[in-house]
Amino acid sequence: MRIRKESDQWPQEEILLIAKASDALAHPARVRIFRYIYNANRNRLPVCNKDIVSAFEYSQATISQHLKKLIFSELVRVQKKDNFSYYYVNIGMLGKYLDAVKKLQ
Repeated sequence: MRIRKESDQWPQEEILLIAKASDALAHPARVRIFRYIYNANRNRLPVCNKDIVSAFEYSQATISQHLKKLIFSELVRVQKKDNFSYYYVNIGMLGKYLDAVKKLQ
């Protein structure tokens, strides 16, 4: 299959950003987890894996797989402290993603 050359020169980094972040948010469970972390962060509450596991009816392994995808997309950052990992929404990346999506119009 041959793909035509695109007529508008949209920056490749924005295209990749949209694809990576959209892929991370393509599953309802990841959207719910992302919102949970976002709301907790807004209220200045730390979020670790056990908090997420207790908030949802998913196994710890399932939560970990979803978090891995959110971290890979850079929408969520992880900070290790002692034996715990704490999760934070990367507001900068979320802003870049939303700005790039607005340019789709």
